[in-house]
Amino acid sequence: MKPFLKVVQLHKNESVLIKSAIKKNREAQHVLFETYAPKMLSVCKYYIKDLQQAEEAMLNGFFKVFSNLKHFKNKGSFEGWIRRIMVRESISFLRQQKNIEFPAETLKFNNDYSNNIKTNIEVAEIQQLIDSLPNGYKVVFVMYAIEGYKHHEIAELLNISQGTSKSQLFKARKMLQEKIKKVNNISYGTN
Repeated sequence: MKPFLKVVQLHKNESVLIKSAIKKNREAQHVLFETYAPKMLSVCKYYIKDLQQAEEAMLNGFFKVFSNLKHFKNKGSFEGWIRRIMVRESISFLRQQKNIEFPAETLKFNNDYSNNIKTNIEVAEIQQLIDSLPNGYKVVFVMYAIEGYKHHEIAELLNISQGTSKSQLFKARKMLQEKIKKVNNISYGTN
């Protein structure tokens, strides 16, 4: 008796695809691109508000992925390796556009980064609120809160001090909390 469902392998053996792509096999490169492009566009979109510019950064990132594929050592996840390239490419794009600044203000702040605001805001709305942050705040916030980078890694990648990274994150969170509070007040009719 034949089973009702045919088990389809969703991803070919990734290491075989990578080896083929290193040998300039266009089909393997295409499969890798098709597999990871949607997620990587999301990564670029975290940093770059305009969709066409985010796509441009992603395509430049994939050019670097395929140019440097031979350097991937199969240590850690392939997706994570591509993601790091996309983050760097997005930051590089913002720098080229002179669209990223990190004002060197010193603020006193505590290390309590707890999110104490309850909200029913949709994910798309939250993304819009994040997009509305000044780029310096946004980049550090996304790197820390979404990508999981540590302050010393952010400082190194952005060529800023750890203190500036912490300050930008603090200000980004404070600004986001204010924006969320404002949206909540409008949603609940209290404003």
